[in-house]
Amino acid sequence: MTSWLDLHDGWTLTAVPHGGALSDPAAAVGEVPATVPGCVHTDLLDRGLVEDPYLDDNENRLAWIGRTDWKYTRSLAEESQETGGTAERVDLVCDGLDTVAAVRVGGREVGRTANMHRSYRFDITEALAETSGVEGTGPALEVEFASPYRYAEANRERMGVRPGAYDEPYQYIRKMACNFGWDWGPTLVTSGIWRPIRLHAWSTARLASVRPLVSVSEDGSLGRVGVRVAVERTGPGTDVPLTLTATVAGETTTVAVPAGETEAALELVVADPGLWWPRGHGDQPLHDLTVELSAAEPGADQSTLDTWTRRIGFRNVAVHSAPDQHGAAFALRVNGRDVLVKGANWIPDDTFPSRIGRGRYRERIDQAAEAGINLLRVWGGGIYESEDFYELCSERGMLVWQDFLFACAAYPEDEPLATEVEAEARDAVVRLAPHPSLAVWCGNNENIWGHEDWGWKEQLDGRAWGAGYYLDVLPRVVAELDPTRPYWPGSPYSEAEGVHPNEATHGTMHLWDVWNEVDYTVYRDHRPRFAAEFGYQAPPAHSTLRGSVTDAPLTSTSPGVLHHQKAIDGNGKLARGLAAHFGDRDWSYDDWHYLTQVNQARALTVGIEHFRSTWPYCTGTVMWQINDCWPVTSWAAVDGAGLRKPLWYALRRVYADRVATVQPVSGGGLAVVLGNDTDQEWSTEVTVVRRDFDTGRALAASAHPVRVAPRGALRIPVPEGVARAQDPAREVLTADGAGERAWWFFSRDHELDYRKPEFDVETRVDGADLRVSVRARVLLRDLVLNVDRLDPGVSADSALVTLLPGESHTFTVPGGAGLDPEAVTAPPVLKCVNDSLAN
Repeated sequence: MTSWLDLHDGWTLTAVPHGGALSDPAAAVGEVPATVPGCVHTDLLDRGLVEDPYLDDNENRLAWIGRTDWKYTRSLAEESQETGGTAERVDLVCDGLDTVAAVRVGGREVGRTANMHRSYRFDITEALAETSGVEGTGPALEVEFASPYRYAEANRERMGVRPGAYDEPYQYIRKMACNFGWDWGPTLVTSGIWRPIRLHAWSTARLASVRPLVSVSEDGSLGRVGVRVAVERTGPGTDVPLTLTATVAGETTTVAVPAGETEAALELVVADPGLWWPRGHGDQPLHDLTVELSAAEPGADQSTLDTWTRRIGFRNVAVHSAPDQHGAAFALRVNGRDVLVKGANWIPDDTFPSRIGRGRYRERIDQAAEAGINLLRVWGGGIYESEDFYELCSERGMLVWQDFLFACAAYPEDEPLATEVEAEARDAVVRLAPHPSLAVWCGNNENIWGHEDWGWKEQLDGRAWGAGYYLDVLPRVVAELDPTRPYWPGSPYSEAEGVHPNEATHGTMHLWDVWNEVDYTVYRDHRPRFAAEFGYQAPPAHSTLRGSVTDAPLTSTSPGVLHHQKAIDGNGKLARGLAAHFGDRDWSYDDWHYLTQVNQARALTVGIEHFRSTWPYCTGTVMWQINDCWPVTSWAAVDGAGLRKPLWYALRRVYADRVATVQPVSGGGLAVVLGNDTDQEWSTEVTVVRRDFDTGRALAASAHPVRVAPRGALRIPVPEGVARAQDPAREVLTADGAGERAWWFFSRDHELDYRKPEFDVETRVDGADLRVSVRARVLLRDLVLNVDRLDPGVSADSALVTLLPGESHTFTVPGGAGLDPEAVTAPPVLKCVNDSLAN
């Protein structure tokens, strides 16, 4: 028999003295009810014992939580009665303990942990038996967490200081690195039972691990599932013969596990399984794979001991990185096809991950898919996400690039960390292996690059810095446990010996000169084979910022706004970006907020359009970043409240299956580049027109009938007479006939002769929705409808709309029927560049 009992109710939380009295804040906590899964911060917040850490600078007053020991306690009286005498073995199963913990049952220690990223199983059979008869409440389960800071700082003192991006000890503890603060995240160092915790009562044997190794034949006609199973037995179960049965897609196979044996392999072959494809390339058929463990030999009377079920998909994945005449590619290959990666980096969606449920994952992944994204890179300073994340990605055809959890630091290879790293990797690989969405394992984020370029070598003076993990331990674990997937040592990384890790012509590249140093037009000077990180900042939606900052008045440099800007000189970089394109002015808050969001959207548009225009030389872009973990000025397209910034709408256009862009040509001139990321040839006629933007009148034009190959790109030179402006301040180029119109302005905004915004506007209620129609009387650039300023619960279906005189556009606001029409149609809700720049 086997039974599971959740242990999510009845917990209390107390602060525990360490080496003396508690600090004043900790002493005031007393004993409070605790929510499991959860963490100390959320428990104290729920009880009103601390202020919201996301509001103003409250974060600064909560550092004591990460420097305090904490104890979670509940009774096991009811559970010990349920399991007593009915099972040979009772295990305490902890899916996630954050981080350094001692676990006791009835005062007896049953286990210790030091890794947030692992799951744990402790045999508590004897401990329960010894304490189940105690009078009163019965045996107590205690999980006592030591201060993460104290543990990490002690390791740093013993192992020696190693360089990192921040003056925090995140590389000395196996814990979510961004808990210790990042250039987009708060410093909130957590402790707690952050994932489910249960009792498992079982007898004879159980399924300790199941690893499906899924592949398909070259022609796709046969699917193969190699199932690798590890069995754990009880003492009485050692001499019992067992049977394993695996079933998938109507195929079943059975294998005997002789007495005493604990490992077995099963093989299934499925004819014409239906291939799993990334979104935009095909369907995503998923099949239940069930493995059943029974006591008895095949054919005899059997009793089921344990069952495991996951959904799998049939596909092959590989990284094509062969050298070529340019250097060496990095192409993600699925079922033999190179995929144009239209990706985004993913960080934890909340600083407190226990607050992220399946519904929130679904909302965020759907937002990514609706923006045209086909790959999410789970960044190495966060967590291995929950099953919900990978299941939802598999359902939606969203590829997952999974970093192992190392980021922006030199990591010690000393004990006990080295053993923890390998155990963590084995845990993660086995847990995530069933998910067809998982396509790439990556060793780390920026550490190989950092060792090469950031002055680490001198500071390390020959000491280990993590290379042993990235070049030995992790590839060995992946090769052993998940040989169906590729492993890449890091990002950025160049595979060839002696080549710089961030060399553009080899492998993956991170581009951070833009944002940090130069204007975003410099993206066009780069020719990466695969752009795995690049981005540009902007504040969150106004309602998100206003909801987290109480400054009066709210300005771009008010204290709360600056606290919610974590990047070094972040506001200075935003200001310099504005000056380069819109002029150096003393912007009002409304103009600053709007123009920085426009600048962010344009920066990523320039980069992605350029990189995509070089396909198949450049095989993908993974912009930084899709999401936020709290309300903050950052590189995200979707802010910490889940609201879409203008960047999201720009991504939807540049990541569309078919796209037209206007690109400058080396030596002068322009070209229209069409990208066709579909399986059908694209036949169209592209009309390129140079116009006077005061009237929209055509000054010169050319027409180009074209055919773009499936999964191809085509470059159309624009005739010089059309491409060369006579009056750059008052002319614009348009390209029509290839989906959404492509634009080219001949000067930067502050050099253009914008007219004051003139337009006719109408609002109309349509059921629960509001429709806002704008008809331009002058050129209107980058119209945005910021309805979150009126109601944070609604948003418009479009943004960054540019109209020629006489043209119209209708915005739809789902659920916006109750909005005030006058407020909707006036600045700063309805706003365009003309509002800020017109003379």
